[in-house]
Amino acid sequence: MLDTSKLMVSVSGVRGRVGDGLTPEVIAWFAAAFGAYARRRGPGTTVVIGRDSRVSGAMFARAATSALQAAGCDVVDVGIAPTPSVQLAVEELKAAGGLAVTASHNPIEWNALKFIGPSGMFLDAEESAEMRALLEGDIPRATWKELGGWREDPGAVDRHVQRILAIPFLDVEKIRSMRFHVALDCVRGAGGTIFPRLLEALGCTVDAINLETDGLFPREPEPIAENLGELEELVRRTGAVVGLATDPDVDRLSLVSEQGKAIGEDYTLALASTLVLRHRPGALVTNLSTSRLMDDVAEAAGVRLFRAPVGEINVARRMQSESATVGGEGNGGVILPDVHLTRDAPVAAALILQLLAETGKPLSELAAGIGRYEIVKEKLPRPSQPLDAVYDALAARFPDAEADRQDGLRLSWPERKSWAHLRPSGTEPIVRIICEAPTREEAQGLVETLREALPE
Repeated sequence: MLDTSKLMVSVSGVRGRVGDGLTPEVIAWFAAAFGAYARRRGPGTTVVIGRDSRVSGAMFARAATSALQAAGCDVVDVGIAPTPSVQLAVEELKAAGGLAVTASHNPIEWNALKFIGPSGMFLDAEESAEMRALLEGDIPRATWKELGGWREDPGAVDRHVQRILAIPFLDVEKIRSMRFHVALDCVRGAGGTIFPRLLEALGCTVDAINLETDGLFPREPEPIAENLGELEELVRRTGAVVGLATDPDVDRLSLVSEQGKAIGEDYTLALASTLVLRHRPGALVTNLSTSRLMDDVAEAAGVRLFRAPVGEINVARRMQSESATVGGEGNGGVILPDVHLTRDAPVAAALILQLLAETGKPLSELAAGIGRYEIVKEKLPRPSQPLDAVYDALAARFPDAEADRQDGLRLSWPERKSWAHLRPSGTEPIVRIICEAPTREEAQGLVETLREALPE
């Protein structure tokens, strides 16, 4: 059995630093187990594979492809493509599953495998446990006459664009008539394969940076406000009405207003949901660590908001159970069931452009109209007591708070428009605390209050 001590193994995949824990042998081992799992579960034996633009991506994709074929799977290779394009291809081809070779927003030295089920969604906890159980024994292999085949599928990205343009309430002609001037930063990831095509189809004039798909990220790849200075400058210099920034695998979108100011990734979901709920009133789902901007959006639309544990698949499963109209995570990940139940940055961009076209208002005004809160995030050493006991003590210490135990402990004070979420890190011996309130002082004060209340 290979050493996994330097890897981060989660429900949806495995990731690590290239050459320091993550090697072709490790990728092949996990891919073979996934192939055996997919072949056992079906339908059929087809597995889709795609990757972002990371330098190590081609090497790992070849290793994964060989392992899949050795497990008897027929591989359909979509090449460099957004992760949501890979997921959509799994669904469209009625494949047994898919692998995305991507470390998402992680720094350049990382790569990963993400495991996709036949629904086009990532594996959930139960599915992942079944797949990973195969790693513990002898992974079934095909004989010479049962080896899987391989073919390329260059059309996945174009099909993704067409699915977006077919969103029932997306008025493509209206957006085209606006001739929006858009600034774009794809961080030299897979976004360069789809965003120019989509924006051209929507009649936009585009000034772009970092469209090359060579994986040589010019900045930290996570599209948070502090990493978007170059895009902010591009918006100011060109007079664009909006700046769009994505991460290497194109499932998250961040926005820069016409004023050349990054507005924070929480607003992507809030604004996109505002647009969707104008056309499709219905349940709204997000995770426990997402801003209460979503409470305000739901209240304004007169719909119910549901919160799920952190993680895309948890949100997607809750969206299924609630027949939600829209959902996602506050990191810029929008999920629109009209396209598919996965985070999708190009979908988010189309929804934002539709909102601009419908309202005729600038992005800064639309964001201000939703509201403003301050979030403070901290790490604390993991207490010596079992965390369940810690959560019990904190819930008792704050009886005036609404307590949610789905994922760690979330305490909320709706009348004060404040909340706190405590959950253990999956990679470090720490507890993460996220607090939000109307002002930074209140949010920081809440962090300090919880810090003092935590048992040693």
